[in-house]
Amino acid sequence: MIKGETIIFVGIAAVILGMLLIFIGTAFQSSGKTESSENAKVSTGGVILIGPIPIVFGNDKNMVSVAVIGAIVLMILAYILFYRGII
Repeated sequence: MIKGETIIFVGIAAVILGMLLIFIGTAFQSSGKTESSENAKVSTGGVILIGPIPIVFGNDKNMVSVAVIGAIVLMILAYILFYRGII
C-alpha cells in the first residue's frame, strides 16, 4: 500500500517539474529565431475530463485523434488506480 506522504510528495514534485519545464521551454523559445516562416502550421488539441466524461477539442483531425487516445489512456489509468484498489 502506498503511504499518503508519498502521494503528496509525488504530486508536489510533479507540479514543480511541470513549472520547471514550462520555464525552460519558454527560455528556449525566446532565445530562438524571431523570424516567422510563412509555411508554419500550428495544430492544437486537448482534452478536458469532467468526471468520466471527456471533452475533446482541436483544430486538426490528427491532433483530435491524439487527444482521444490520450483521454482513453487517462480514463483506463484512473480506473486501474482508483477502482482496482491500488491507491
